[in-house]
Amino acid sequence: MAHYLLAVHGVDGEQPPPSEVMDQMVADVSAFNDRVQAAGGWVFAGGLQPPVATEVFRQIDGRTEASDGPLAAAPVFLSGLWIVDAPDLETARAWAAEGSIACRRPVELRPFQVEPTES
Repeated sequence: MAHYLLAVHGVDGEQPPPSEVMDQMVADVSAFNDRVQAAGGWVFAGGLQPPVATEVFRQIDGRTEASDGPLAAAPVFLSGLWIVDAPDLETARAWAAEGSIACRRPVELRPFQVEPTES
């Protein structure tokens, strides 16, 4: 099995859907989460606060500096994520597609790096 990031993207300035649509999205995401858990692929998931809540930390001349706001200003931002443990790429792709349908947002699929085995 391999770990994959399913990154949910939002669009800056996008208005939230009406409450009945939001309620259905929450129900659909919960059902999707249940299916991933039942398949043994659940590792972690969560939604993120909007970019205005972001802080960036950098090392500059031996000291740490912090700044408010995202690292890069962009109209698209990370709004949530799932980390799944999938038996193969096709399963990860299917979960990304299903997650996108459930949350009604684009979902980016990215595999984690494979760590070299120790001898």
